[in-house]
Amino acid sequence: MLLEIKDISKIYQGGGGKVLALDNVSLDVDGGQFVAVRGPSGCGKTTLLLLAGGLLAPDGGTVLIDGDDPYQLSADGRARFRADHVGFVFQQFHLVPYLNVLDNVLVPSIASVRTAARDRARDLVVRFGLEHRMHHVPAELSTGERQRTALARALLNEPKILLADEPTGNLDRENAEIVLGHLTEFTSVGGAVLLVSHDNFAVDAAERVIDIRDGRLQDAPGDAVLSSSAEP
Repeated sequence: MLLEIKDISKIYQGGGGKVLALDNVSLDVDGGQFVAVRGPSGCGKTTLLLLAGGLLAPDGGTVLIDGDDPYQLSADGRARFRADHVGFVFQQFHLVPYLNVLDNVLVPSIASVRTAARDRARDLVVRFGLEHRMHHVPAELSTGERQRTALARALLNEPKILLADEPTGNLDRENAEIVLGHLTEFTSVGGAVLLVSHDNFAVDAAERVIDIRDGRLQDAPGDAVLSSSAEP
């Protein structure tokens, strides 16, 4: 199993007291699977994704990525682990504004020891139809080109898992279809995708859909049984 989330909980301290963002949640995603978690804003979707990717430690439970617990590593070790195993795609792209397309795609190589990173970055730029934009900075790109750049960056280190947070939220239908097609292609070669979104168009690309409400998970009607200790 590439991603195993076991009985995780997360509590935030707010001005009005404690907020339970995730409540004893379990979820497995294996290679070749495209899983979408759907729910409204504030329901815990992004918290789940951050925990799954080694960016936010849970208050209880465990997260295993390809059998290893990233939260048992030092901060530097966890950064290298993420760079080698996990790719992230966000709604807001998070491109470095002063770097061109090629150098933005190369950013993950900073935290990972890889040979021929520049050659792979160039190949990805071409694959995503960005060769004519290779030396342009993000401000000179369309929104679709920015998201394709972000997706190419996520794939640079050949991760086993892609985590996508509202990846089509800023895109028109045509560009959304392109991005979702690339995510599906990633699973066809054995990768795992966990996408969170409130957009049914994006969610419909997944083979399995899970609803999240008040920090708890349940499979959408008609889907396979969820691995979760939380009751619907």
